Amino acid sequence: MKLRFFSIVLTTAALLLSANLSLAADAPTDTAKPAVGKAQATKNDAKAKVAAKGKAAAKVKLVDINSASSAELKKLPGITDSEATKIIAGRPYGSKAWLVSHKVLTEDIYAAISQLIVAKQPNKDAAKNAALYRQKK
Repeated sequence: MKLRFFSIVLTTAALLLSANLSLAADAPTDTAKPAVGKAQATKNDAKAKVAAKGKAAAKVKLVDINSASSAELKKLPGITDSEATKIIAGRPYGSKAWLVSHKVLTEDIYAAISQLIVAKQPNKDAAKNAALYRQKK
């Protein structure tokens, strides 16, 4: 019993120490800030970094392959006139992965644009969407 308790305490102490060391390695050193306000400043810095990442990610507008125009599709890397025409001709897509599985695009081109595209569904009702895809065949 004492041995188990001792191992739990020792493991907890090791985890806390490693967490503090990893946070200390990530935190920038700033000698101008007083020791009391440093924790608050670190929190504010972390919040600012998260907010900046969110704003950077928000600037990227995903292209909907089910409704985008040919000009919008051609702005994607690796998409030429012929690929844009193939994408438009194969609509609607159940998911963006259909571009590869239906042999509209090569895997290399798909890998380059997969983070920039989305396949929005025309209806909220899945049964109606399924009917669209059956009609397409």
